[in-house]
Amino acid sequence: MSDLFTFLTRMGDNTLVLGHRLSEWCGRAPALEEDIALANTALDLIGQTQMWLGRAGEVEGAGRSADDIAMLRDVWDFRNLLLVEQPNRDFGHTITRQFLFDQWHVAQLDALTRATDAPVAAIAAKAVKEARYHAERSAGIVVALGDGTEESHARMQAALDRLWPFAGEMFQDDATDTAMTDAGIAPLPSTLRPAWDETVRATLTEATLTVPEGTFAHAGGRTGARHSEHLGHMLTQMQWLQRAYPGATW
Repeated sequence: MSDLFTFLTRMGDNTLVLGHRLSEWCGRAPALEEDIALANTALDLIGQTQMWLGRAGEVEGAGRSADDIAMLRDVWDFRNLLLVEQPNRDFGHTITRQFLFDQWHVAQLDALTRATDAPVAAIAAKAVKEARYHAERSAGIVVALGDGTEESHARMQAALDRLWPFAGEMFQDDATDTAMTDAGIAPLPSTLRPAWDETVRATLTEATLTVPEGTFAHAGGRTGARHSEHLGHMLTQMQWLQRAYPGATW
């Protein structure tokens, strides 16, 4: 596969997997407003998936649609960040995961609006508007819950401690990233880390949360070398209809 195809599936798989994770809250969120907001965020991310994976299918040139790429690949073919496949656990984990991802997503999409590949730039220009809203919202809830009650603070700190080691993967460079940077399409992930750190740490300070120590970062999702068991379980649900009724359309 070409480096561009790999890059596009990374972007699309991130939004697909995270969008599905958020959809799991539908009808189960702690408040009606949050139920609607999470569902709308999930819809935004799935819409972005359609664009990223649709473009990936065009680049591949094998006649696969966005639905084919999303629903007919096995777990080892996915290139999403390990962070986004982590289970919801509780509302604190969901919001913390969203916050860490959103801050990276906005920076990534903003850089992609200047891509030399016109379709990539167009997708990013549309997606970044939604991502900025997502980032603002998740940051606000992190502060509200972190600096809220004793219970909400404890849950947010527990979520941060668990999810922080997954954040580093967003900033790891590899050969595909280098190729995309050389082509003027995407920034090196490592160059996004300083601004992300500054923004994230400022929000966590306001939320009275303690940034975990240590620099260990889980890896393997972006390359397909390793995924957590959670992704396989998620795909059995997400892909069930298409696997059971091959070629079904609606």
